[in-house]
Amino acid sequence: MKPRIGITTWLRPLPTYLGEQTLLYTLGYEYVDHVAAAGGLPLLLPQGDDPGEVLDLLDGLLLTGGGDVHPASYGDIHNGTSKAVNERADGWEIELVRTAAARGMPVLGICRGMQIMAVAFGGHMMQDLAAVEGHPDMARFTGHEILGLRHTVTFDSHCTLAAIYDSVERQVNTIHHQAVIDAGQLRVIGWGVGGVIEAIEAHDQGAWPAIGVQWHPEKMDEVIELRLFTYFVTAATRYGHAREKQHASREGGLL
Repeated sequence: MKPRIGITTWLRPLPTYLGEQTLLYTLGYEYVDHVAAAGGLPLLLPQGDDPGEVLDLLDGLLLTGGGDVHPASYGDIHNGTSKAVNERADGWEIELVRTAAARGMPVLGICRGMQIMAVAFGGHMMQDLAAVEGHPDMARFTGHEILGLRHTVTFDSHCTLAAIYDSVERQVNTIHHQAVIDAGQLRVIGWGVGGVIEAIEAHDQGAWPAIGVQWHPEKMDEVIELRLFTYFVTAATRYGHAREKQHASREGGLL
């Protein structure tokens, strides 16, 4: 069986035949395509179910992009620059990643997903990067222009991403206006222009294979970006096999 990868979704008001503000769980198709291409079985997750029960069904957790993390979720005051916040979604995703960590379940966090990982383990955020050198105000660009923006990210030479990409430097896209300024209990492994934190990981990848990136690899055309998803899905496969063995061992002990 393919490893089952749970992918978080975002609740957005969008126009439909039922009205201009119909609440829909949404997800960019690229996440699903990359998980499938890496050999995983993508399963979309709505918000609010019991984290433990959800993770019982999964072999890996992909925390995706979405609205900003509410400042209250990391003990700060909303200064007006955080957009499309949802404290309920924050709380649920934070519990999801904490529960996954306790189980050693592989996690990949992308953009908001990386930010949730940091906040879940005591981290802190910068609410707006517009004044930071090398991080332009996203509001000034069209969607097409934003997708074309690139900046350099440098990795710690002894981190998982350096091994995955076989390089300590990548050109990545720029689709964010907030950033992690403190990764809490997680390890910082990548930095962008101006020293902005752009990648984090769990300290012990053997015990908990968990990586977070600020950019959107699923929206980049370079084939090499699939390596990150392949690493993640491979780790999920190992996790699933180990869980099956544990289950079989317990069943055998009851006979």
